[in-house]
Amino acid sequence: MRVMKQVQKGFTLIELMIVVAIIGILAAVALPAYQDYTVRAKVSELMLAASSARTCITEAYQSNNGAFPSSASADCAIAVVGKVGSASIAGNSQIVITGNSAASAFGTVASLITISFTPATGSGTLTWACQGSNAKYLPQSCRG
Repeated sequence: MRVMKQVQKGFTLIELMIVVAIIGILAAVALPAYQDYTVRAKVSELMLAASSARTCITEAYQSNNGAFPSSASADCAIAVVGKVGSASIAGNSQIVITGNSAASAFGTVASLITISFTPATGSGTLTWACQGSNAKYLPQSCRG
């Protein structure tokens, strides 16, 4: 008479607990990074909205022989749609744009972000400098 050994099938409880613990650790690390990434992606819409005004102001500056036209703030207005909460052109050259609460899926983080573009004149051209609040979520070019 032969006795056959039974082959183990499936996973033990400890193996399953180890897998669940590993997944929990990965989720704890990945979730905050993902949240930051999504807020940064939404803040990039603010940069995109400001880029049209930067182009408009630069063209107006070049057309006006190196002077900011008085109508630049009206001619280069930024539409307040999407993630843009408010947008203005101060002094016909400085662009100030702020996100709205819809700009962040995780609270109102992006509504606290204000990005300001200030032109620096030199040799007939404009060089734009960017700065903003809440540097953690700003693009690398705006972090100071």
